[in-house]
Amino acid sequence: MNSLKLAKKIRINCIKMVNLGKSSHIGSALSIVDILSVLYGGILNFDPKKPLNEERDRFILSKGHAGVAVYATLAEVGFFSTEVLKTHCQNGSKLSGHVSHKDVPGVEFSTGSLGHGLPVACGIAMAGKIAESSFNVYVLLGDGELDEGSNWEAMMFASHHKLNNLTVIIDRNNLQSITTTDKTLNLEPLEAKLMSFGMDVSVVDGHDHIELYESLKTKSEKPKLIIANTTKGKGVSFMENSVDWHYKTPLGVYFDRAIQEINESSL
Repeated sequence: MNSLKLAKKIRINCIKMVNLGKSSHIGSALSIVDILSVLYGGILNFDPKKPLNEERDRFILSKGHAGVAVYATLAEVGFFSTEVLKTHCQNGSKLSGHVSHKDVPGVEFSTGSLGHGLPVACGIAMAGKIAESSFNVYVLLGDGELDEGSNWEAMMFASHHKLNNLTVIIDRNNLQSITTTDKTLNLEPLEAKLMSFGMDVSVVDGHDHIELYESLKTKSEKPKLIIANTTKGKGVSFMENSVDWHYKTPLGVYFDRAIQEINESSL
């Protein structure tokens, strides 16, 4: 599947879903769309007709508040009908505001409370090693989420056990809650810190599909970690680099402008 076309469909779905559900976190969702479209458009080994196939690659979204992007992706690649997306964050819907695996094919693990995705991914990767399985595990974290100590413990575990079937992706959009990550809790020098934990670290443009693809396809003897530099709210000019759209719902003229910009974009 063409990852650029997939990304545009995901972005439009995200805007519509958050609008209909009167929900939030659209900026967080838009920053990871290109990562998801490359993963599901050419990296992950999966069969939407057999979502529990033992040899499938596993993907976990640790920043669960951006779950709308995962739901939209799964629908577009065939795990369930895109019609289901219209129920997002509404009474009785299976598609909750934070990503949930309950009755949603393709979702491996429910997240929302930050710092849980990577430890679980390490456990799955370790189980795969013990069973001599061929699957790989991918986990996507937010940069603000790195404030959680459980992530650093998990990195030590991954490095110690040489989990080279694990790939960690950090959505480095530099914004967190109400301000920047550096003002909240300075992460720098981030690349050097991550390397000191024994990870195979690379830095890419998180919106460049070729860079993402080549980095994700590269093999390593160590656990891989990709710092993906992204823009919060990517694809909608008035949402980009704005903490407001961590919380606001695109209604009325904001909804219309967002859909128009994405449709007219070359992204």
